[in-house]
Amino acid sequence: MATEKKASGKKSGAKKSTKKKSKSSFRVGQHVVYPAHGVGEVTGVEQEVIAGFDIEVYVVKFEQDKMTLRVPTDKAANSGMRALSNELILKDAFTTLKGRARIKRTMWSRRAQEYEAKINSGDLILVSEVVRDLHRTDEQPEQSYSERQLYESAIDRMVREVAAINKTSRDVALGDVLETLTTARNRQAAKAAKEAEAKAAEEGDDEEAA
Repeated sequence: MATEKKASGKKSGAKKSTKKKSKSSFRVGQHVVYPAHGVGEVTGVEQEVIAGFDIEVYVVKFEQDKMTLRVPTDKAANSGMRALSNELILKDAFTTLKGRARIKRTMWSRRAQEYEAKINSGDLILVSEVVRDLHRTDEQPEQSYSERQLYESAIDRMVREVAAINKTSRDVALGDVLETLTTARNRQAAKAAKEAEAKAAEEGDDEEAA
């Protein structure tokens, strides 16, 4: 019986240790993504007394905004704070950039809200969809001021995460994103021109036959 108690005590201690470990799932020096602010770095895990309670918090620094955020460790998951995307998600994000822009036939104010929600979701794939849909080539009409703001916000979020994942500079990551977009747009334009040419030739043959 004494042996069982000892084993039970040992098990209880192990459980307590596991709980403490899961509470701090991000380590100091790790880059993370916080939905409303993008990529930041965990610079510390500190204890703070808030409303009389001893609370453990992550200290997250966002260099681009010159801002520091304190996130309770037990609320981090619910806040949407996450680790950087893995290689598979990164690949999917670039595949998304290569697709055709999908513009809904709704009022701009409605679309703007949807784009903003995607940007603040913290989801790299959703952010890449905004970048794809709002990107403009030199041959396309210029963006409105609000479109430009949303595009710049989305591409900045995406580029910073790409740079953190690949451990490169922001400029290198921006170059990769823009090159992917430009190559895809050029390929799509060439394909559209070829299809239009084939259609015109087919219509010409039909007229001759008539």
